[in-house]
Amino acid sequence: MTPHVPNLSRRSALGGAAAVAALGVTAAPAAAEAAAAPRETPFRAAAHRRSRRPNILFILGDDLGWADLSSYGAPHIRTPHLDRLARQGVRFTDAYSGSATCSPTRFSLYTGRYPGRTKGGLAEPIADRSVGLDPNHPTLASLLRGAGYSTALIGKWHCGYLPDYSPTKSGWDEFFGNFGGALEYYSKLGLGGEYDLYEGDAEYKDLRYYTRILTERASEYVRRDHGDGPWLLNLNFTTPHWPWIADGDEEESAEVARKIRAGDARALFHTDGGSVAKYTQMVEDLDRSVGKVLAALKESGQEDDTLVFFASDNGGERFSYNWPLSGNKASLQEGGIRVPTIVRWPARIDAGQVSHEPVFTPDWTATLLEIGGARPDPGHPLDGTSLAGYLLRGAALKERELFWRVRGERAVRRGDWKYYRGRSGADQLFDLSADRREQADRAADEPALLAELKAVWEKTDKTLLPYPS
Repeated sequence: MTPHVPNLSRRSALGGAAAVAALGVTAAPAAAEAAAAPRETPFRAAAHRRSRRPNILFILGDDLGWADLSSYGAPHIRTPHLDRLARQGVRFTDAYSGSATCSPTRFSLYTGRYPGRTKGGLAEPIADRSVGLDPNHPTLASLLRGAGYSTALIGKWHCGYLPDYSPTKSGWDEFFGNFGGALEYYSKLGLGGEYDLYEGDAEYKDLRYYTRILTERASEYVRRDHGDGPWLLNLNFTTPHWPWIADGDEEESAEVARKIRAGDARALFHTDGGSVAKYTQMVEDLDRSVGKVLAALKESGQEDDTLVFFASDNGGERFSYNWPLSGNKASLQEGGIRVPTIVRWPARIDAGQVSHEPVFTPDWTATLLEIGGARPDPGHPLDGTSLAGYLLRGAALKERELFWRVRGERAVRRGDWKYYRGRSGADQLFDLSADRREQADRAADEPALLAELKAVWEKTDKTLLPYPS
């Protein structure tokens, strides 16, 4: 098969070429294909445009790695629908998740704050029923709803369990999906063996393949007549999160479900299953599913006035393709937190662009609130910076620090520099413009900068809740 190499900026093309070589496939046809593709241009705001407040379709993949899309360099995974989405808007090369695992990133998106500001955000990730997103905490959904948006969440919630926590308690008018961090795609059994597919707060029985169900629901929502007001849809796929079950793998599904029912507490982790080929199949199914929802949006006549956002909740896992990044899910190395991120809004943003600005999840909360005409709650100040001025008016982004904290690791990024301390306890410094793989530790060469960024991290850390012992 001729390998597919996407339309890459010069900055990312080097990693893609190395990836092709690493897989042992011929680079010449790939290079010819890339050369024939239209070039991305550096992002520039179309400041002259005006429009009404947009609908917001915010799509998350689950454990999707930074380079798992062909538009980000994967030579063996074809994602034509997401690649087209990128060509129609802006592809971000230096975008990050709010944390390195599922639920803390969702906390950072829904609250616009560091996960460590709330008790529920300290769980990495939530694995029991003791914590969740406080229904009294303002959220992206509750604030936009207060500004006139209809709101829905379809798919993975993973911010607490019934009876205390639910999307419908935190600002979403509608919820259809799963509460936990993972479920078996056909039986809908969760980590504790519980059935985990709900409409609102009631169980909903449907034993078809989960990604297909979510795609149908989301397509129905975007086609619906919402009246004159705008809408927010958080569409949270579980794909390509384990277990490694693709559409049609009913025998493998039955075996995983049998182990769960037999009391195997680790059956859903599927450590005895999966492969690169199976993972590729799941990512390509995610791509097709997003394509179907986007097709429904176009058929509805709302495409121009809908801001579509696509990203992953954290870095890739096991079979993910992260080259040239080091680390993966649960780590604050680049592979654990740098994620594919695409934004399209035809009414306001020109197509075929790429941005290298460092941004992270809480920024998008602040951005969407500003674009949607909602004010942040002054009692819960945001940690993100609104990108609305940058995206819509051409305002320069001021240099700032992006902060992360997980148990045993810490990181700060300022400009091209990243301060990182992993589980070895050693303070390290990397110049990401020259070393995205984080192999050349510059700590000894730049001691003053290292000390400054370390102090920034420690100052922010003091404002957060401590981890429970």
